[in-house]
Amino acid sequence: MSPSSSAKQILSTVGSAAATALLMRTIINEYLPPEIYDFISSRIRWLTNNFSSQLCMVIEEFEGFEINKVFEAAEIYLGNKESPSIKRIKVRKSDKEKDFTVTMEPYEQLVDIFQEAKFVWKLVSYVPQQADVNTARPSSRGEVKSFELSFHKKHKDLILKSYLPHIMEQVKAIKEERSLVKLHTLNRDFYYQDPGSVWDHIIFDHPATFDTLAIDTTLKEEIMADLKRFTERKDFYRRVGKAWKRGYLLYGPPGTGKSSLVAAMANFLNFDVYDLELAAINSNSEFRKLLVAIANRSIIVIEDIDRTVDLEGQSAQDEPDNTRNLAVCEPDTAKTQRVTLSGLLNFLDGLWSTCADETIFVFTTNHKEKLDPALLRPGRMDKHILLGYCKFFSFKKLVSTYHGVDEHPLFEEVAGLLEEAEVTPAEVGEQLIRSEDVGIALQGLIEVLKKKREDIAQRKEGNGTGIESL
Repeated sequence: MSPSSSAKQILSTVGSAAATALLMRTIINEYLPPEIYDFISSRIRWLTNNFSSQLCMVIEEFEGFEINKVFEAAEIYLGNKESPSIKRIKVRKSDKEKDFTVTMEPYEQLVDIFQEAKFVWKLVSYVPQQADVNTARPSSRGEVKSFELSFHKKHKDLILKSYLPHIMEQVKAIKEERSLVKLHTLNRDFYYQDPGSVWDHIIFDHPATFDTLAIDTTLKEEIMADLKRFTERKDFYRRVGKAWKRGYLLYGPPGTGKSSLVAAMANFLNFDVYDLELAAINSNSEFRKLLVAIANRSIIVIEDIDRTVDLEGQSAQDEPDNTRNLAVCEPDTAKTQRVTLSGLLNFLDGLWSTCADETIFVFTTNHKEKLDPALLRPGRMDKHILLGYCKFFSFKKLVSTYHGVDEHPLFEEVAGLLEEAEVTPAEVGEQLIRSEDVGIALQGLIEVLKKKREDIAQRKEGNGTGIESL
């Protein structure tokens, strides 16, 4: 038989085999009942696994509504590994990040060697059909992602006892080196079955620190000591049976530095900040989904709670205190949304308070007297911090920060006016920033203080005669 005839016969045989396989596949897909198809497939997989020495470990991105910490660590760890088997990578960098962030693309494989054992990583991603939406947990792009880690069966103990702990420790060191704090905000259009889309974030690069805050030195040291003690007492909280969290209430007039103090706390602890806007929450169940998606070591901020919710919307006679409604009103709609007081309290010291460890709740308000006493008690708002009008020590700190000046002939006059006028640190800062000449800036501040002193005198005079000054 000639070589050309032999080649033709081989091609004909291959073609016939391919056609037969395609026909069988069509018959199986079209006519074989799904139950029988699944049974045959499972038996084939069983036979394959019995004769294979390899084991595959699946690491999914989410566990319910929580991020799988192993997946998160693997993504960072593998992004810092080099492998000739990788053909495609994803690179990103924001303006505030120092280094590039590298991650694997789906279906790429990376080989890692640990203690002379070979481990093969593969990132798998797919978009679930509508029928899968209740069982799958898609990521923020509508994908379901997971890592498949393949290895020899004899290395299973090595993986669980050494390899994965090694990855977690490596990633912890990487995170500390990057030390990037993130500001998370609620995604109003989040898909309820999608825990990855609940929060959007940006890099939090707020310059406020405890060194720059214009508040009493003793108060600053007290807050820093309280925060440090809180982060070091994990075993204590577990021993006494309490959730590892702490609540702060920052209260005082507008412009007294409440938001700056939150930023200083985040920078001091290197905690992410979650800006929780209650006006965007429709129900207790939605509230739960938001909070269980919050990571450990975070500061949850609810600003202007006295304005965001109407705690006095219903009287105690209408219904029990713990079920009173927090009437949350959307400013752009006539619709009134509802979150119950018990729903909020349950996250402060109830069953859901353990949804995240090492968590700090910070509430801010301009009117502490408007808050329900149920919110104010220890265990919910543990530490109440008054940030009042600017005093002389705060003024000196602001001048030192803005102009680098510790003494000036006009300081004495300013000190006297600060005892008679009510001015916030924000108002003082506004005057100091208007000129680079400290003398001109201080003179402008003095004029403002004199005007405020006159306003106070006029109000007192008006109140004394029964006529209110406008």
